[in-house]
Amino acid sequence: MKSYLKTKDYTVSNEEFELLLKEDLDMLVTQPLPENLNVYYQSESYISHTDANKSLVDKMYQTVKKVSLARKVKLMNAYADDKKTVMDFGAGTGDFLQAAAARGWQVHGVEPNWGARRKASEKGVNLVPEITELQKKKYQIITLWHVLEHLPDLENQIEALTAHLEENGTMFIAVPNFRSFDAQHYGTFWAAYDVPRHLWHFSRTSIQKLFARVGMEVVKIHPMYFDSFYVSLLSEKYKTGKPRYLSAFFNGLLSNVKAWSSNEYSSLMYVLQRKKTP
Repeated sequence: MKSYLKTKDYTVSNEEFELLLKEDLDMLVTQPLPENLNVYYQSESYISHTDANKSLVDKMYQTVKKVSLARKVKLMNAYADDKKTVMDFGAGTGDFLQAAAARGWQVHGVEPNWGARRKASEKGVNLVPEITELQKKKYQIITLWHVLEHLPDLENQIEALTAHLEENGTMFIAVPNFRSFDAQHYGTFWAAYDVPRHLWHFSRTSIQKLFARVGMEVVKIHPMYFDSFYVSLLSEKYKTGKPRYLSAFFNGLLSNVKAWSSNEYSSLMYVLQRKKTP
């Protein structure tokens, strides 16, 4: 692996980290890997575990999330039959599963963070801390919304997840795309690097190759248009110390416009299914 760039943790520690390019997968790897990752999640700024809704950025995030939840459930419905069973891995505070349950889905979720599980429970969504607690249950749909990049022991985790997928099931995975325009524009300040919480940084090539190893293939890729604006807003703050809303909006928009031809959106949602045997 060769050095790609150096960046730092702008959320908790201000520690510096290096991203190494794993060329065979076109994937970046965060180095060094901290021994105790949990301490890097202990922040009110880590919104997916706290439901923060104080700052303007928080409020924007929560508003966009509501729109995104409806879109995700609608997409999921297109791959469902009457059973409508879903397991959300890395379920955070349970908003996605709450939205799915309201639309007739049988929901299960895994979330290791105790505080996030507690908030989910307050919404009527009961989560387990480990996938092993699901025993041998299989699901029609498995979702990972900006979670894959957080998982240690990546390839074994992928195998464990696909073992819980029904033979004709579908997996939805959303991750940032380090090949996007906003990633190139902001460089070391790109908020979606989010080291060291993000251990891996994916491209379209890396997702396809990683999941091909477990007999899965990408059948559809959906752009996540809102992510470029939110990530640009955070990136402006990291770079200049100020939100700079106009610059963030312009760069988020420009990233989406450039992606119309390149398909390299800031974040991508991959739809994966098992490869069909001839």
